[in-house]
Amino acid sequence: MRTALFLWLLLPGFACAQTPDYVGSDQCVDCHTTEAEAWATSHHALAWTGAEGGHVVADFDGTRFDHDGIAVEFSVAGEGLRANVTEKDGVTTEYGVHSVVGIEPLQQYLFETEPGRLQSFDVVWDTDNRRWFHLYPDQDLPPDDGLHWTGPYKNWNARCAECHATGFEKNYDAQTRSYASTQSEIGVGCEACHGPGSAHIDWTQGQTLAADLSEFGFTVNWGKGRTEVEIQQCAGCHSRREAHGDGNPIPGTPYHDAYNLAVLRPGLYHPDGQILDEVYVYGSFLQSKMYAQGVGCMNCHDPHSAELKADGNGVCTQCHSPAGNPDFPTLTAKEYDTPEHHHHPEDTAGAQCKSCHMIERVYMGVDRRRDHSFRVPRPDLGLGQDACTDCHQTKDQAWAAQQIEGWFPASPHRMPHYGTAFQAALDGRADGPEALLGIATDPAQLGIVRATAAYLLQPFGSADLAEQTAPLLSDTDPLVRANAVVLQRQSALPDQVQRLEPLLSDPLLNVRISAAKEFLNIPGEALTPEQQVQVAQSMEEWQGAIANRLDFPETHLVLGGMALTFRNAPAAERAFREVVTLDPQRAEAWPMLVQLAQINRGADAARDVLQEGLEVLPDDPGLLQIKAQLAP
Repeated sequence: MRTALFLWLLLPGFACAQTPDYVGSDQCVDCHTTEAEAWATSHHALAWTGAEGGHVVADFDGTRFDHDGIAVEFSVAGEGLRANVTEKDGVTTEYGVHSVVGIEPLQQYLFETEPGRLQSFDVVWDTDNRRWFHLYPDQDLPPDDGLHWTGPYKNWNARCAECHATGFEKNYDAQTRSYASTQSEIGVGCEACHGPGSAHIDWTQGQTLAADLSEFGFTVNWGKGRTEVEIQQCAGCHSRREAHGDGNPIPGTPYHDAYNLAVLRPGLYHPDGQILDEVYVYGSFLQSKMYAQGVGCMNCHDPHSAELKADGNGVCTQCHSPAGNPDFPTLTAKEYDTPEHHHHPEDTAGAQCKSCHMIERVYMGVDRRRDHSFRVPRPDLGLGQDACTDCHQTKDQAWAAQQIEGWFPASPHRMPHYGTAFQAALDGRADGPEALLGIATDPAQLGIVRATAAYLLQPFGSADLAEQTAPLLSDTDPLVRANAVVLQRQSALPDQVQRLEPLLSDPLLNVRISAAKEFLNIPGEALTPEQQVQVAQSMEEWQGAIANRLDFPETHLVLGGMALTFRNAPAAERAFREVVTLDPQRAEAWPMLVQLAQINRGADAARDVLQEGLEVLPDDPGLLQIKAQLAP
């Protein structure tokens, strides 16, 4: 059964149902003039533009940038912009600017390093200070490093383009390691949010529409009462996630059919859920009371200009004021924009709602982004980050907690917080698992919080824990269901099959894929013929998602692990070989590759691979340990 499933992963997937065609934003302008004018200068429209479109703001007039052994000379040659790049190894290459990313506060430039392959250059332009700077000034990135700008992690086709283009298809060929990517248009156009427009044009001409389209001929319907649909449409790009498809999902596709959202895990978020790494808003917003009460992106942001709907505190006081907002009747109507609430002088940074309720972090050197969890500052938690000491940097959290307690002595907001439980588990405290279980099974907690608790419970797996968390498999939140399946690994085999089988037919793809992964380790004889069919169908969907990420080194780590599960050593060696081909610095792959070479071809082959690995990573402990073991 396992071998059959592994072979199933190699079969081509089914084509998706036919949808309307993309027609381009130019087709929208005549009828939607106001919206088109607002969009034309937006960060969406300018997310990716041609180098010849007049949007380049950097100084290419003979300027030069030097950093850590790298030298770049920027120039204009004829009608094109050029960058003469001397790398740390002394090799000089001239590149033409293929296209332009963004408009402010920084602008990045793409080079076509081989036909169809676009790479995002690490030397970028600071639009505020009008200077070139390096995005990663503290990293040592020689040309053979996977994190070098020419490497797989800076590849535009794979890592970025789908959120900067409309109707994008990556089209990666794993055999040739090349791209033949296409898109309807570069930049986030009208159809990136509304869906392909050909049927809408048919509607304007009185033609009959397909039954599964909106009344206007679109694949997604925007408007009052569609807040969750609209949030999920925005979240497709404004989130830290793993994509299941090969480019843009058709607008209107449910988020959890297209992506696996990153929960509040260490390295991405602080234990209390505040932003740490670049997580792109959605995971933060799902933690907020605003989301829980039905607030959507467009309550604050204009959908076409992407600007805030009001200046300063005005965007908040459209609801948080004595007048309130009838759309959100649970909100207390009172004065918030006053020193009696914010306790700072008026017209100062401390008087801005965002200063206390939306901490700001800088990414990509100069790009300031705000946390969208809209939380009340909690320095009393002592979790290492709060809005107060962000500004008052000479003070500590104890001081900040005392100030807030003095201002709000009877505040209901100083209740127990999930962040303390997350921190306890991460610290290895004995009460950590029990606290996580309480959060995961507490229906009063928000979905992403319960899903994170389930994720953090994975190291504490047991049959008892599997039984206690089994109800999470039928939770209404798909993020909870997807993160709860792993907790069944320690249950008895019949219980595991019984509990996970329903998720193989879950309405959302991400949950089905999560369940399919668990069936890799369930023997075929434990399944009925009907269950084997269900497993095979979900495995096929997982195969489709994997096939769309074959240009990611991390995908081949997964494939190598799967091959080892099936005791297929040759396939495992091929997978780990692809890992180090795409990124030679993936240290976890080299020891596996050495061991598999020995299994498949003997000790001499293993020594050859070991030497190859040591040339790349001479100080790697795993390789050095194997070297001692393989010594003649």
